[in-house]
Amino acid sequence: MNSLQLASCICTSYASSKTHNEKGVVRCTNVPRNINMEKLQSGYLFPEISEREFAHTQKYPHAKLILLGIGDTTQPIPQVITSAMAEHAQALSTVRGYKGYGAEQGNMALRKSIAETLYRDTGIKESEIFVSDGAQCDISRLQTLFGPNVTVAVQDPSFPGYIDSSVIIGQAGKYEAETGKYSNIVYMTCRPENNFFPDLSNTRRTDIIFICSPNNPTGNAASRQQLERLVEFAKANGSIIVYDSAYAAYITDDSPRSIFEIPGAREVAIEISSFSKFAGFTGVRLGWTVVPDELVYSNGFPVIKDFNRIVCTCFNGPSNVAQAGGLACLSSDGYLALKSVISYYMENAKIMVDTFASLGLRVYGGKNAPYIWVRFPGRSSWDVFTNILEKTHILTVPGRGFGPGGEEHIRVSAFGHRECILEASTRLKSLFT
Repeated sequence: MNSLQLASCICTSYASSKTHNEKGVVRCTNVPRNINMEKLQSGYLFPEISEREFAHTQKYPHAKLILLGIGDTTQPIPQVITSAMAEHAQALSTVRGYKGYGAEQGNMALRKSIAETLYRDTGIKESEIFVSDGAQCDISRLQTLFGPNVTVAVQDPSFPGYIDSSVIIGQAGKYEAETGKYSNIVYMTCRPENNFFPDLSNTRRTDIIFICSPNNPTGNAASRQQLERLVEFAKANGSIIVYDSAYAAYITDDSPRSIFEIPGAREVAIEISSFSKFAGFTGVRLGWTVVPDELVYSNGFPVIKDFNRIVCTCFNGPSNVAQAGGLACLSSDGYLALKSVISYYMENAKIMVDTFASLGLRVYGGKNAPYIWVRFPGRSSWDVFTNILEKTHILTVPGRGFGPGGEEHIRVSAFGHRECILEASTRLKSLFT
């Protein structure tokens, strides 16, 4: 059989209504599916939540659905910031103001402003900052940088992007249905019993350690002492920490806002962060990654040089309009305006924490992050999610979606309009009392 005949063979191993032709026959190419994609379990968490939201609206078309699930910001971006973006966009229609491609690493003025505003006294230089279209995109760029042959550790529970990207790149190994874990990933248990931070004395050595603080989903911020132990652990094991600080602006106590506040972190850490939750840029798309000059591979080659090559190969740089907004965010007026928005969300968080606590439930988070982590002992998190959705028309997120360690919990977002938060509080009290 020649290649032309092979290409027309009827495909029988997998069938989807979306791939049937007008005669109802599925035909395949000769291209095999990426075996790593086959290892992914069901859909990515947040699109799955969106699908359930849509199904619920179809079932209850007249219900007022309150969205406290996917962590999307709801308050308007302050005008001082949108005005800067509008001005830049308008200038693009003039000969004098038009600009095309920018530097793949980002506008140097913005890189400098990030260094001076957010990394003051840490020694981070603008040349070590790569501006991007968001932290989630940078997670995948870093995974491309590391490749399939490294070992990885993640917090459990944790943001699902760390695990899914590890599976896609080929680091994860076989999925074990009994445990809900991948064989080659080290799951570092983070529960109230260990203050939501890994017990490093019982953690196996890996090449890469993903840490998110303040944590999504638990809302917990790591203490200085915890991060000092983490840096020492990484140095002793020759590991690289990938530190996700996307929610650092929400910290209200003396918890570190950056891993680079910890001595020695420049030798063992990369930091990713974002304007999404800090500035309401979930739709605008802007973030950054910090790769210190001192961070080197086992052969002594600087990691920053390889990451620069990845960025230049895979990315044409962030939108110049978005970067104009980023500069405005870090101006004195912009930064002050954003603090007011953050305070609004954190007041929402307090309302929800008080609501669940008044019902006798164990509640965590809501102090240093806009997420509330609520425990329902002995219950399936998907069952709790479904029960709340069906009976109160409130969308949350089941903890199991963040890993096996999230079972018995739900995550509740504080991103919402105040009237929705107050209404949610009333509905929840009615359900559980």
